[in-house]
Amino acid sequence: MSVPLPPALDLILPVLRCPACGAGLSPGDGALRCPRRHSFDVARHGYAGLLTGARATSGDDGPMARARRDFLAAGRYAPVRDAVAGLAGDAGPGDRPATVLDVGCGTGYYLAGVLDALPGSVGLGLDTSAHALRVAAKAHARAAAATWDVFRPFPVATEQVDVVLDVFAPRNPAEFHRVLRPGGVLVVVRPFGGHLAELRRQVARMVAVDPDKERRLHDALDPWFEAVRTHEVEYVTPLTRQEALDLVLMTPSARHVTAAELSDDDLPGQVTVSVLATAYRRR
Repeated sequence: MSVPLPPALDLILPVLRCPACGAGLSPGDGALRCPRRHSFDVARHGYAGLLTGARATSGDDGPMARARRDFLAAGRYAPVRDAVAGLAGDAGPGDRPATVLDVGCGTGYYLAGVLDALPGSVGLGLDTSAHALRVAAKAHARAAAATWDVFRPFPVATEQVDVVLDVFAPRNPAEFHRVLRPGGVLVVVRPFGGHLAELRRQVARMVAVDPDKERRLHDALDPWFEAVRTHEVEYVTPLTRQEALDLVLMTPSARHVTAAELSDDDLPGQVTVSVLATAYRRR
């Protein structure tokens, strides 16, 4: 007896492609299969295991994924999610529901916000972390999730995506360009200026904002994309001690500092959020 796919994975299936040969995929007894008999398991948590061969070593571990889930659920980054959803709307109306690809999706927080803002849209979140994908697969009724490495060619058909999201994540501009349809939009979010300055002052091993980040982003995207609109999102939000702890532990800084090393004196009661969110069109 065939095991049905999670509904969201079934919705996104028309744009998925076999990572081994590029053929279309179809469901079969708890897996996705292509005509050449390549097979990819669907985990009991609801995400597809498409990443084969050597595994990527980056991505959230279990504690990082839990910290990310809990911090984002508190709503402290809701203005960032609203900005992402607003820019995603620049893709404009089409003759079919929008398809949204979130690359480096984490727990699916931003993807869910975009799907809420685009009625009838369907989404796919790609990430290397199985821990994060367990949450992302349940983040929204129309959001599917799959393991993938951003630096490999995406298991997605050419010019079939309306919106690509890249929120605090690594980038693959050539693949973003390939999968976006003409008229589609790429939304990139990155920290700038005084982002989390209070935490950085008090937690010595917090990762700093690279002052050269904007130039490197421009150099990477300019051959493929042109910027059409940028939102500067900056505000101060209060934090409980647990929220401050989760905020540290969900970032790359978690690889340098542990919860046991943080005392009450290390964690501020408020923090500045400062990000740039830009919508890009294909060249």
